[in-house]
Amino acid sequence: MPPLPTRCAVDIGQLRVACSSCSLRELCLPAGFKAREMERIDGLVDQRRRVRKGEHLYRAGDPLTALYAIRSGFMKSCVLHEDGREQVAGFHMMGDLLGMDAIGGGHHMSDTMALEDSEVCEMPFTILERLSREFPPLQLQLHRVMSREIVRDYGVMLLLGSMKAEERLAAFLLNLSQRFAVRGYSPTEFNLRMTRQEIGSYLGLKLETVSRAFSSFHQHQLVEVRHRHVRILDPGGLKAVLGPVR
Repeated sequence: MPPLPTRCAVDIGQLRVACSSCSLRELCLPAGFKAREMERIDGLVDQRRRVRKGEHLYRAGDPLTALYAIRSGFMKSCVLHEDGREQVAGFHMMGDLLGMDAIGGGHHMSDTMALEDSEVCEMPFTILERLSREFPPLQLQLHRVMSREIVRDYGVMLLLGSMKAEERLAAFLLNLSQRFAVRGYSPTEFNLRMTRQEIGSYLGLKLETVSRAFSSFHQHQLVEVRHRHVRILDPGGLKAVLGPVR
């Protein structure tokens, strides 16, 4: 079988239904738009782009050319410290919008790569800007998505600053559970696309600490883990690990 191309052109017919018929439309940029409004933005998706596992969608320093909505797959974003160490900044799944880190300065601040074979919808930023000016509901929705990302970043900051190791891992698993549920998947049984080392980098924990926390959850029959397959046995018990709301 020949290798998949990095970019796949979408014909006009596909463009017309790219957003309006997408199963992720309620999670992505066009969320909540009416049918008449969808006609205005269906042409926004320039093409779908396939990103193989391990390939970069963009790198830190690359100029802003487009925003990307994950149609399928799983990705991570990370930044490099001055000493060369990689810090995972986020994990992204279908329905998430990527590339907004470059809106302010015109260049991406992080590397974003696929953790599994993925496909994204590519939306040229110049077209997005123009349509946003002409179509206020789109501009409002873009602001909402950006606000959602700010709130998520704020939550991570609180996570790293105030929680113990087991609390951090419990919050991480519960967050994944919620995100899978919103997308129509099981909230209690899913596969981790990231390694434990990547989880540790994201949570500010050492690999050994992450492994010990998983073992503790297993011993207390909160979570069952086999390789990267996770089954949450006791969602209430996992929430109790977080303790009282801060």
